[in-house]
Amino acid sequence: MPDQSSPQTRTPEPTVPGSVPDGRRGVSRRALLGTAGATGLVLGSAGGAVGYAAAPAQATPLTSVGSGRAMFHGKHQPGITEGLQARGHLVAFDLAAGAGRKEAAALLRRWSAVAERLMAGEAAPHEDTGVARDAGPSSLTITFGFGHGFFARTGLEKQRPAALDPLPDFSSDRLDKARSDGDLWVQIGANDALVAFHALRAIQRDAGSAARVRWQMNGFNRTPGATAHPMTARNLMGQLDGTRNPKPAEPDFDRRIFVPASGEPAWMANGSYAVVRRIRMLLDDWEKLSLSAQEQVIGRRKADGAALSGGDETTAMDLEKTGAEGEYLVPLNAHARITRPDENGGAAMLRRPFSYHDGIDADGTPDAGLLFICWQADPLRGFVPVQRKLDRGDALSKFIRHESSGLFAVPGGSAQGEYVGQRLLEG
Repeated sequence: MPDQSSPQTRTPEPTVPGSVPDGRRGVSRRALLGTAGATGLVLGSAGGAVGYAAAPAQATPLTSVGSGRAMFHGKHQPGITEGLQARGHLVAFDLAAGAGRKEAAALLRRWSAVAERLMAGEAAPHEDTGVARDAGPSSLTITFGFGHGFFARTGLEKQRPAALDPLPDFSSDRLDKARSDGDLWVQIGANDALVAFHALRAIQRDAGSAARVRWQMNGFNRTPGATAHPMTARNLMGQLDGTRNPKPAEPDFDRRIFVPASGEPAWMANGSYAVVRRIRMLLDDWEKLSLSAQEQVIGRRKADGAALSGGDETTAMDLEKTGAEGEYLVPLNAHARITRPDENGGAAMLRRPFSYHDGIDADGTPDAGLLFICWQADPLRGFVPVQRKLDRGDALSKFIRHESSGLFAVPGGSAQGEYVGQRLLEG
C-alpha cells in the first residue's frame, strides 16, 4: 500500500488567527454568507479572501485550513488531484424502484448545485442545517461517479464504458456484497470534520425519493499542518504511504490517470475511473512483528520511507542491490517492489486514500484499515494488473483483507451552467 498513495500531501502550515497581513484578512463563514454580495468579497483560486470593501467590523480571519477552497467547475471533477484531506465520507446510492433517466438527471442537477455552493463555503440551497456555520470551505471536495448498474436502470446500456466491466475475483477478497458496488458513488473530503459531515447530510437529504443509500464509510487522514514540516502521510500501520504516487507535473500523468478528450465513450472525456476498496488491516498480527520484519514486508524503512536499498524517501529503489550474504536488500516479495510500475508493464494509478477505524470487535480486534481509492484512465491497465501480481506473492497479504469493492466511472468536470453527468444523461 505505501508506494503509490496520495498525490499532494505537502500542505502549508495553518495561519494563526490574527497573523494574516493587512489587506488579506479572511472572514468568518457567518460573515461570508451574510455579506459576500454586499461587500464585493473576492475569492482567489485557493479560497482565501484577497480584498473587500466595507468589511464587517470585528471580522475574525479564517486560518489557512478554513479558507482553503477547491473549485467545483473545471476540466476534471474535484477530489482527484487535490491533496489529502483530514476527513472523508464515501457513500454509494442505488436508484429507487421506478426511478430512471429523468429522475437521475434531476438528482445530479440537485447534487451539482449543492456541491458548488458548499465547496464555495456557502449554505446549502435550501433548508441548510447550520452544522458548518462559521467555518470556511475547508478544502471541501465532492465527487460523483456511476456504477455498472446505473446504466441498465437508466436505459443507457449502450453508453456504459467497457472499462466499467466488473473487476475479476482476487484471492485476498472477502467481499461483503452489501457494502460493495452501487448505482451512484459520492466522495466527500474536507479539512474540517463538521464541513465534511454537513456535505454528507446535504447530499443524502437531496437524494430525496430518487435514490437510497446502499453503503456509507467514514475515513480520516492527518490534519494538514499537524507536522513540523510537510511530509508524506502515514497509514495505520505506521508506514509512509504515498512515496511513489504519480505527480501531476509528470509528462505522462494525464495519459495514465484521465480519459483523453478524444476517448470513448465521449461523455467520459477528461474523466477517470475510481476503484474503491475497504481494506482491513490485521493490526494485532502486524504489531507483533519486529521493526525489521515490518520493513522487510514493505521494502522501505518505517522511519523515513527510504527504500531498503539505501538513500532517502525519494531515492530510486535499487532492485538488484544485495547484502553481504547475497540476498536482495529489497526482498522479492516486498510490497514496494511488487507495486512498482516498472514491475507491472508500466501500470500506474493515483492513490488517494483515507484511513478508517470502525470500532473494536467483541474479541478486542480493531476494525481498522484503509479506504483505498485509486484513479486511472483504465482500470484494466491500472488497478487490475497490479492487484493480480500482489495476489501471487505479496508479503503484505498476510496482514490485510479486502472486505468491500466498487468500480465507478467518474466523468470529467462540468462547465459553468452544467451539472455532472449532463453529457451522459442528456446526450
